[in-house]
Amino acid sequence: MGRANVTPAMRLLQIVAAFAALSLASLSLAAPARAATDIALWHAMSGELGRQLEKLASDFNASQPDYRVVPTYKGNYTETVTAAIFAFRSRSQPAIVQVNEVATATMTAAKGAIYPVFSMMRDMGEPFSLNDYLPAVSGYYTDAAGNLLSFPFNSSTPILYYNKTMFRDAGLDPNLPPKTWPELGAAAKRLRERGAVCGFTTSWPSWIHVENFSAFHNLPLATRANGFAGLDAELTISNPVVVKHVAQLAEWQKSKLFDYSGRGQSAEPRFQNGECGIFIGSSATRADIKANSKFEIGYGMMPYWPDVKDAPQNSIIGGATLWVLRDRPREEYKGVARFFAYLSQPGVQAAWHQNTGYLPITRAAFELTRAQGFYERNPGSAISFEEVTLHPPTENSKGIRLGSFVLIRGAIEDELEQAFSGRKSAQGALDSAVERGNKLLRQFERASPER
Repeated sequence: MGRANVTPAMRLLQIVAAFAALSLASLSLAAPARAATDIALWHAMSGELGRQLEKLASDFNASQPDYRVVPTYKGNYTETVTAAIFAFRSRSQPAIVQVNEVATATMTAAKGAIYPVFSMMRDMGEPFSLNDYLPAVSGYYTDAAGNLLSFPFNSSTPILYYNKTMFRDAGLDPNLPPKTWPELGAAAKRLRERGAVCGFTTSWPSWIHVENFSAFHNLPLATRANGFAGLDAELTISNPVVVKHVAQLAEWQKSKLFDYSGRGQSAEPRFQNGECGIFIGSSATRADIKANSKFEIGYGMMPYWPDVKDAPQNSIIGGATLWVLRDRPREEYKGVARFFAYLSQPGVQAAWHQNTGYLPITRAAFELTRAQGFYERNPGSAISFEEVTLHPPTENSKGIRLGSFVLIRGAIEDELEQAFSGRKSAQGALDSAVERGNKLLRQFERASPER
């Protein structure tokens, strides 16, 4: 067919329409959509964990157009908190800062500087129910009335690892981890008789042998509900059960059934390279242990003393949480609330749990992970969850809320080393730990604005 005739009037309409379209396009270029609000998140995660956190923030940013979480690595936990404190003084603080669990009392005392999570979620109109979160995790970060002060983020708990190859060689059942301390001692003896350098070792001495040991045996670490009920708490760790435990470790140390390997995570390589057949350490190191060990690994819960009435109770957590700081614009807090709601989604939380080895903070995330077959494909990965949810937390197994606890933990580990080396009796070492720890508690109490 030939071209249709175009009248002058029609041509004029085409030109006007084209000009209008061009004008609209120009207007849209001249007035871009409102920029997303940036939300600063200062954290202490390096390496692979840092990359996982960056991915978490990136995925949230891509899920909506209004807010952009900007993670910034600030060093270890102490360096990160210190940086936030200095920034607060110059009014350049982030909206969110990651703080380790033992600094909870210190953060709680800084009431003018923190925006409690339960208040913020309510003020910003973001749906939020504490019942969605695991009590053993969220309970660590609530106040005396049960209100959530900070947002649970990366939580771990101690579990038992063992070398199945060494168990077979020693005539031990490779599918049967020791459940009690007497069973562990017997297994360690068999391993030593078969030439193991040491029967078992552990990381984080105070966290495992005092803090979690007390919770798992439903024993108070301190008065006043482990400090949750008041700043005037006093340590109670020189009780007969903890003394008996430390004395047994010191006795086993003589024959290397137990071999003390130092503080922090210094013991972990000794298990990975096959020196020690049994290791108790953080559940969050499971992926690292699996990647660096050349043998089949077995997993179990922490041991307990069977003659202690309420054992086993439940373990407590380590790790860190996200605190919201005051004096940021309201629009940022809207974004923080949206981010925390996003983090709580079962799919998001399940992926974080599976990719990092940290505990899921909600039961829904655990159930989703199980439904996806992750626990079946990765034996031992559910033990940490089972251990912290073994029984509903009590006053003794909810967590710890003691001021200056980083320093107190150091004093406890000083004294444990005295006991393990034979320079002090278990009773003498723990008595000294109580004395030193209580002095630190009183100093914190005097300096607290709550007085």
